[in-house]
Amino acid sequence: MNAKNALMVVLLGCVTSVAGEGLVAAGGPELQAQGSSSQGNSGQTAIAKHIGTVKAINGNAITLAAESGPEVAVTVQPNARLLRLGPGDKDLKNATPMQLQELQVGDTIRVRGAASDDGKAMAALEVLLITRSAVAAVSDQIRQDWQKRGIGGIVASVVPGSGIVTISIPGLGEKKSVTVHTSSRTVIRRYAPDSANFEAAKISTLQEIHVNDQLRARGDRSADGNDFTAVEIVTGTFPYVEGVIKSVDASANTISVQDVLSKKTVQLRVTADSQLRQVPADMAQRMAFMLKRAKSQGGSAGPPLSASSAPAGNAPSNQTPANQSAAPSGGMLPGGAGGGGTRGGGASGFQRMLDQTPPVTLAGLHKGDALAILATEGTAANGGTIVKLYSGVEPILEAAPNAMMLAPWSLGGAPNGDSGNP
Repeated sequence: MNAKNALMVVLLGCVTSVAGEGLVAAGGPELQAQGSSSQGNSGQTAIAKHIGTVKAINGNAITLAAESGPEVAVTVQPNARLLRLGPGDKDLKNATPMQLQELQVGDTIRVRGAASDDGKAMAALEVLLITRSAVAAVSDQIRQDWQKRGIGGIVASVVPGSGIVTISIPGLGEKKSVTVHTSSRTVIRRYAPDSANFEAAKISTLQEIHVNDQLRARGDRSADGNDFTAVEIVTGTFPYVEGVIKSVDASANTISVQDVLSKKTVQLRVTADSQLRQVPADMAQRMAFMLKRAKSQGGSAGPPLSASSAPAGNAPSNQTPANQSAAPSGGMLPGGAGGGGTRGGGASGFQRMLDQTPPVTLAGLHKGDALAILATEGTAANGGTIVKLYSGVEPILEAAPNAMMLAPWSLGGAPNGDSGNP
């Protein structure tokens, strides 16, 4: 979750305690003002609210770039309340008064007041500003909650009528199945077909979750670990490709790969957000050995490594893994490094090792190189975009074909995600 979304959580979750306003929570009803309106009409007057960014300000006139809908011309009334919330506060009784002159272009605010019929103008009775430190505090709390109470896996089945999704979680040994329970209160989001950016994820439904989707959920796990009650879910289709390079076009930022799993040639784009890394030969050999050993012992072919078993000397100790990026800057994963929902290593430890490998440029990739790639689904007009690519993985792929070494949810990082980056 990035700063903007964290701010929305604070603004929408503020509880007003001023007499006559009632209570407002995220997803709750519109505020109602009791008594007389500013025009002197008796009875109840509906009070609209808008959340957005200050685009321009001139005296008591504010142009608000709303989160949804057109810009709003806000006129701050002489008797309007101007309030500022401090870090961590969600109750308006703790807000402190401020002056209109303190607002600046770029500030995100919530305004309440009487809106015009077309919704493009408002006479504001209240302006609420949240400080940047408050946004940072909420962002950090949400990220920590995803890390602490997050789980991830590949969707094995969906039963919309019962609100149940079963996911498969690879780990040390056999894959584990977990039943994810949803309710009408569960927030469900889905990634855009050509984006691994959590901030581009849209509100979705259970019916849009498909078998083989990657799923990340936040909530509470049962004592035996077999059931999970989700308060929030984010899903998406992110194809996994194992193959060899057929051609590289550095000028067009594209790469053609012969997928050994589907036997098809896949054309993929490379963008500034794509992460390209080279696995050192000695690390690849060690990983291949451990995969073969796990397979011979009857375990799954999935990643068997933990952080503690990482071969020494394969990556600089001061290098920050890609999936440890700072709080939400708009990347794929909610919950930071909690990659596959495993604890104490497993697939997430394997991923941490891979994310410590040195970067490689598109020009450094050559025909015949073996690759493991996680990409976006893409659209009919545009092929998929590389999210993560690892070269130098031939020993690993030979040891365990279709090991799904980059799944599930091994992209690192929102709702912290995050650098793309839930």
